[in-house]
Amino acid sequence: MSFDPRAAARSVWAHWQAGTVLDHLPPGQRPASRAEGYEAQALLPEVAGRVPLGWKIAATSVEGQRHIHVGGPLAGRLLGGQVGRDGDTFPLAGNRMRVAEPEFTFHIGQALPPRAAAYTVDEVRAAVASVHPSIELPDSRFADFTVVGEAQLLADNACAGRYALGDASGVDWRSLDLAAHRVRGQVFRRLDGTETDVLDREGLGANVLDDPCLALTWLANELSALGLGLARRSLVSTGTCMKPLAIAPGDRVEVDFGVLGRVGLKLAPEAG
Repeated sequence: MSFDPRAAARSVWAHWQAGTVLDHLPPGQRPASRAEGYEAQALLPEVAGRVPLGWKIAATSVEGQRHIHVGGPLAGRLLGGQVGRDGDTFPLAGNRMRVAEPEFTFHIGQALPPRAAAYTVDEVRAAVASVHPSIELPDSRFADFTVVGEAQLLADNACAGRYALGDASGVDWRSLDLAAHRVRGQVFRRLDGTETDVLDREGLGANVLDDPCLALTWLANELSALGLGLARRSLVSTGTCMKPLAIAPGDRVEVDFGVLGRVGLKLAPEAG
């Protein structure tokens, strides 16, 4: 049975909208390679009727790669309607991962089109317009996303979920060592009528493929190899810089990126 990428994209989006999961994509819709996984993913914006805003990178740490049993990072698309701002309230209904991931997000100011030669870190850094603090609320359409393999995870948009994007601080980020940059993440929960800090964790830019700029360079070359390139004005969220923060409905998440700014979000209470 030949692979039908459009049917795969439709299945993924239907489960995404319904908040339901499946064990595997059915025969004929199940990608057998990274290329087929990306082929299905590429149809998600059309199937969903959503404008692509940029990219996310999953599994940018060795720990994350081991957890989902993949050999390296995975790229997914940021879709319109999934990206909010600092302080926004996001639903958790249907989200089974229930974690928040603090991430460095780059706003691309100069396109990096496909080409034969690999892009260097310096070239990619020069193409960045600004760096933003952000939080991802990832999710998967698979009952057990750790065992389905990278091809199906790519069709699943690399476990993309919702995002809160903070403002750029305006500091000269190129003068900073992003690998050594520390980030603090906190989760606040209302217990017995009082908001309490239930989780306080520190992360490091080096947790993102050794340096967020290296992760961004990986993406530029991954997209170049796919014949896509990295478009001007794209957003790129480069993967969590700390162990994901466990969250629950009604929580508030705050992340401090130091001189690079802060970003926070609220999680809607459970219905009923």
